Amino acid sequence: MNVRTRSTRLTLAAMATGAAVALTAAPAASAGTSVSDTPRFLKPGELPPHPTSPWYAGPVTAGQPDPLPICVGAALPSIATHRTYWTEYDTNALQVTVVERDTRRAKAFAALLRKDLADCAKKLMQQYPDITATRKYYGRLNVEEGAHVYGIHTASAWGSSDIGLFSVGRDGRTVTVVKWAQMGNFEHAQVDDFRATTVRAVNKLY
Repeated sequence: MNVRTRSTRLTLAAMATGAAVALTAAPAASAGTSVSDTPRFLKPGELPPHPTSPWYAGPVTAGQPDPLPICVGAALPSIATHRTYWTEYDTNALQVTVVERDTRRAKAFAALLRKDLADCAKKLMQQYPDITATRKYYGRLNVEEGAHVYGIHTASAWGSSDIGLFSVGRDGRTVTVVKWAQMGNFEHAQVDDFRATTVRAVNKLY
């Protein structure tokens, strides 16, 4: 999601981190180390289709994404691996995957991410009084150990409106987070397409 000022795009500080994040700005190229091993990541063509632009993708990169995504960024560890995606317009996506030491830790980490998403709208409004944020929970997907889908809409006092979809899925000791974002509101959210994208992402884990 992206929140813009009257003349330029506003970047928000990631909660509890102090790092700046643009809500729907196209992600910057990562300076991390590129990796080619598993778990596998989404291909651009597996993301919700854009009506007028192909999707593009950066390399699979070790470390936390920069900037950190809202809602889940504060919880992401340094052992994360990520890949950024973008279109020719204000639509972007991100996948972050974490391989924990064991299934118990992975289950706890997935639960933490889900809690952060459940509380995200409330925390955004507490931190940024000019923003109204709304969360929707789109339910659980029956894939591997399960995946959960959320929507976050933000509207600013100066008229911007942005929508993001997030999912958290797990297969054994591997957890993945997928984010899709663009300008708009819940009516513009490609929920069914994003559910399909999430299923593909979790099926690639092991």
